[in-house]
Amino acid sequence: MFYPIAIEAGDESTAFGVTVPDLPGCFSAGDTLEDAVKNAKEAIIGHLELMVELEQDIPAVSELKSVMKDPAYTGYVWVLVEVDVTRILGGSEKINVTLPKLLIDRIDRCVATHPEFKTRSGFLAQVALERIAKTR
Repeated sequence: MFYPIAIEAGDESTAFGVTVPDLPGCFSAGDTLEDAVKNAKEAIIGHLELMVELEQDIPAVSELKSVMKDPAYTGYVWVLVEVDVTRILGGSEKINVTLPKLLIDRIDRCVATHPEFKTRSGFLAQVALERIAKTR
């Protein structure tokens, strides 16, 4: 999954601050921009592990363009951080799903134009997480 992170610029005396809008309470920092991104990835993994341990639902990942519109992050630098959630969510299991061809074609077109999904399975998993989060 690609998590959008908002980075507040630092300088020689102040660290770069990181906020993860999709994970309330998940913050990080780094002395350099590179450190801030690396530390943010570690913070996201730790935050997700804690949520799973506490049996909390993992929130859906927002599209970058939607979180960038939030006025709370005016002036922040945005980065997408790739986090492999397979281990956190319990690994992958292959299933057989039957869908109409037209729907499969539309899913494939969506995946082709939205690299954050990577694969058809990634798309279906993300949509399922979003729907589950809305029903609770």
